[in-house]
Amino acid sequence: MPTYPFYCEKCKKTFELNLKLSEYDKKKTFQCPKCKGTKVRREIAAFQTITSKKS
Repeated sequence: MPTYPFYCEKCKKTFELNLKLSEYDKKKTFQCPKCKGTKVRREIAAFQTITSKKS
């Protein structure tokens, strides 16, 4: 399950949400777990993929 980083404009804190791709696509607004604010923006983050196949 991917982890998405977000930044809350209200409390100026970053937080992460673990969401399935389908959950992320369906949901239009996200809520800050600290202050319950809805004015959040998605942050850009590096990612890593783990597969079961050997290179």
